[in-house]
Amino acid sequence: MSSTKTVFTTGEAAKICKVSQQTIIRCFDNGTLKGFRVPGSRFRRIPRDQLFAFMRDNGIPTDSLENGKKKLLIVDDDQDLVDLMHDAFDRDGRFDIRTANNGFAAGMQVKEFRPDMVVLDVMLPDINGKEVCQRVRSDSSLDSVRIICISGMIEQDKVAGLRAAGADDFMQKPFTVDRLIERVCDLLEIDRPVVH
Repeated sequence: MSSTKTVFTTGEAAKICKVSQQTIIRCFDNGTLKGFRVPGSRFRRIPRDQLFAFMRDNGIPTDSLENGKKKLLIVDDDQDLVDLMHDAFDRDGRFDIRTANNGFAAGMQVKEFRPDMVVLDVMLPDINGKEVCQRVRSDSSLDSVRIICISGMIEQDKVAGLRAAGADDFMQKPFTVDRLIERVCDLLEIDRPVVH
């Protein structure tokens, strides 16, 4: 969401707060979340300052509203690849990036950082990617998290298993970082970077 946006729809507010649109509508209708209706319609609108106050009062992290950046968690035990991906997403400028080198650290980061997107290596030293997907999907507060699994050695039937466990996409290594950024942007429904 743009950091210059001053008024939000219930759908936009839901995405920022990482809750369902119905939750936002309920909070609006019961007065917990202040806003206004568009004259002559049933549409609800929420001013930025009211959304910020609502998030703060309910313990919802406000950084997505403050900086407008998408939160990205990169999980891979290959530090060189992690650095390469981190640098590429950092250059893009639209991402707040954290990294983890194993499943345990990834689990901690998902809970604390609450990313919009996880780029997840399937073959981690302490846990497999399928189990990480299942753990993320078992927490209803993480429903909006998108997951792209990456791996160099995997059979096609395992890819189906990853998708069944909750992965949104799969990319076979090696891949170009530009292609990964495009896939991330598509899943997060933001514009792909302009190639000069």
